[in-house]
Amino acid sequence: MAPQSFFGTLIHSLSPTTVEYLPQTLLIIDEDGRIAALHPLISASAIPSLLTSSNYTPSTCPLTTLSPTEFLIPGFIDTHTHAPQWAQRGVGRGLPLLTWLSDLTFANEARCHDADYAQTLFHSCITGGLKQGITTACYYSSLHAPATLILAKTCLALGQRALLGKCNMDRNAASWYQDESAASSLADTHTVISEVQALDQNTGLVTPVITPRFAICCTPALLAGLGDLARKHPAVPIQTHFNESRGEVDFTRSLFPEYADETALYEAFGLLGERSILAHAIYLSEGEMERVQRLGCGIAHCPVANTTMDAFMVAPVREYLRRGMKVGLGTDCGGGYSSSMLETMRAAFVVSVARESETQGRDEALSVAEGFYMATVGGARVCGLEGKVGRFAVGMEFDALVVSAGIDGVMAPVQSQDALQTVFEKFLMTGDDRNIVRVFVKGREVKGGSVSRDFGFVL
Repeated sequence: MAPQSFFGTLIHSLSPTTVEYLPQTLLIIDEDGRIAALHPLISASAIPSLLTSSNYTPSTCPLTTLSPTEFLIPGFIDTHTHAPQWAQRGVGRGLPLLTWLSDLTFANEARCHDADYAQTLFHSCITGGLKQGITTACYYSSLHAPATLILAKTCLALGQRALLGKCNMDRNAASWYQDESAASSLADTHTVISEVQALDQNTGLVTPVITPRFAICCTPALLAGLGDLARKHPAVPIQTHFNESRGEVDFTRSLFPEYADETALYEAFGLLGERSILAHAIYLSEGEMERVQRLGCGIAHCPVANTTMDAFMVAPVREYLRRGMKVGLGTDCGGGYSSSMLETMRAAFVVSVARESETQGRDEALSVAEGFYMATVGGARVCGLEGKVGRFAVGMEFDALVVSAGIDGVMAPVQSQDALQTVFEKFLMTGDDRNIVRVFVKGREVKGGSVSRDFGFVL
């Protein structure tokens, strides 16, 4: 890959409440897709000498100069989504979670046993995510190991960074959509871990994930085996649905009465820790919250799905942030009707307003800065990628979006008196995928005018 550079405005998060705006900034990306240099507040005339100081010239490191209505932001990170549910988005609104699974979702996921169907569906899903600026996605695949490997190969072929896992589920699902046994589920998971790691030795883009769907669908033998796998593979993340609905919490308690709560359950099986990504996390008790915080687990907040099933479920995100816990955003496609991280940020704000009312002002509504943080830096922390992506710094990998505020679409128009902060807020609150004109993952363009499919991997 050839080096490249950008000159213009950069915007990224420094903390949940601090957004840094860097106008007139030169960003240099090296041959490996990493940020080699970052020079803020410079004159354009200084660019040649700054390139020289990094051992480049204008001819060896082509420059893109952003227009006054364009800016660079880090790529969005979706910490919870289901690739097999891409085709069912928007269907089944108002159904209770467990009914939605049994009557709609399992049948859609089961279709992924057909390799051709899975490849077509996953190609559409990944392409759709990249169009909307999702440079990293944390995927649940179906329960099929072959489909999960197809998902990994498709991510590599299209250039999306991904964490992905085969769903483990050996009970309490349709007879035609569950693992034959705990042993077969564990064998398939071992295969997926080994083969995904072998597939991605060169790019470092795709990571296997241990993925018990939730405790309801897993026997104690399966959970124990997954805990053993987690110990044998200390670099492999773990993801599961966690305290998602009242019905799920009650059902789990009835299946595992020996444990006080879901936190104690997963902890006992060795599935909670710094590598754990807990989707939803709505109904944690004070004791559970303390343990989840102490163990360093990440929370995937999914506000769209949580408010469009059969109940308006509001996670205590303000409290998670107050405690300094790792929190990112998840589209939860297709539990959520939208695959857009912009829509998810907006929903997180709306839900937080509801939470503020519910707590009589104790939990303040989220700010725009906090939503942007969770979609970038927060998501990177949840996915174990904080040192790689989520912000702009020397040594970080260049996962980024070029945003144009001047596109003729539905975004609120930019006016002459608008400060940069106002333009950015207009994009976050009213923009859409049309305003995301170029997308880069590890320095390679995956949406825009010079998209290359030379990722070293072919389906």
